[in-house]
Amino acid sequence: MNAVIKDTTNTPHSEVFEKLWTLDHPELGTDPVSTEPLLSPEYFERERDLVFRRSWLNVGREGQIPNPGDYFVQEVAVCNTSVILVRGKDGTIRGFHNVCMHRQTKLVWDSKGTCGGFRCKYHGWSYSTDGRLVGIPDEDQFFDSFEKSENGLLPVTTDIWEGFIYINLEPNPKETLREFLGEMGERLSGYPFKELSTCYAYSGVLNANWKTGMYAFNEVYHLAFVHAASGGESLVPKENRYGRPLWVGLGSRHHTNTVGGSSNFKMTPVEAIAARHGPTVSQGAIGSLPGTNPSQHPNFALDINVIFPNHFVDTFQGTYFTYNFWPISVDKTYYEMRTYYAPPKNAAERFAQEFSRVWFRDILLEDLEVIEHSQQGLASGVRTELHLQDSEVCVRHHLKVVDDHVAQRV
Repeated sequence: MNAVIKDTTNTPHSEVFEKLWTLDHPELGTDPVSTEPLLSPEYFERERDLVFRRSWLNVGREGQIPNPGDYFVQEVAVCNTSVILVRGKDGTIRGFHNVCMHRQTKLVWDSKGTCGGFRCKYHGWSYSTDGRLVGIPDEDQFFDSFEKSENGLLPVTTDIWEGFIYINLEPNPKETLREFLGEMGERLSGYPFKELSTCYAYSGVLNANWKTGMYAFNEVYHLAFVHAASGGESLVPKENRYGRPLWVGLGSRHHTNTVGGSSNFKMTPVEAIAARHGPTVSQGAIGSLPGTNPSQHPNFALDINVIFPNHFVDTFQGTYFTYNFWPISVDKTYYEMRTYYAPPKNAAERFAQEFSRVWFRDILLEDLEVIEHSQQGLASGVRTELHLQDSEVCVRHHLKVVDDHVAQRV
């Protein structure tokens, strides 16, 4: 289904900050929400099968494996699964379960590399990059019931959208990737993702539920407090002190929250130098590119785009970043953050990118600390409900979408 979006393009901008977006979506309700989805092992088990095994999952970008034989391994711990993504000799990117078809030993132990094929370290069975079983030591000792051509690597459904690689662990997905992305995919297709190929990455393990992690990045109500020292002022102008959304688009699964900037933000001398030579978020409001700023608000800073269940694609002017939150257990999550820029043409542009990525890093570290403290508070059990205000409408939306899947209402 496509997003249900209310057009506010012609709404006076002074009225946007007074708007209650939640009320446009009565299906979300306004009551407190349960903490069970953030704490319950039983709920987490249902998420394994009903959310992650049945959704399209982003695992990276095709630029990570640009040449034939390049590969990387994506661990999907929540599904007890490891997947090889490899570019074949024909240039096609394919996904395979990272399991040898002999004794079902994990086939590839490295996280990435380049090869002409894969060989199991246990008994030496070998496979081509298109998954065919091509070598078996002492092959004639197997019995008549064994058929070599039927024992290639088990494929994982793989597709690409705008350079992003997605997998689906269902043997026969119920919908294509483009059907799954719907309006979100159509709108973001105008953004110049492929031109922004220089990537910086951060990753680690977070002691929190995957949704607790996601929800720190789903709203900017917290910016004036958590990020007061690191640059929150660039995104919280006086007229919008608490980060109310400029625009919200809620679909059947995905959502967008448009964040405003501060056009009068006074940069430090170092920030000003960086801003002259490349994109830095702390510039505040700096315009918009195709695929961004759906309401065409003049003070646009970024769009927080969340592709269900665990993928953020946050688009700015001249840069974008992604988050992926991979559940490990009910209270442990592996997170990945990547920032993307155009390849720098000189030292000044490289300096601007270094400034920007360090800014992102500092923001990330502040968020991660708060997330773990949030999970600790939730685990205390002193309350079983959360009160969410209107700026947290995307948190409420994601909770409902997850719950609809867990309860099999979709």
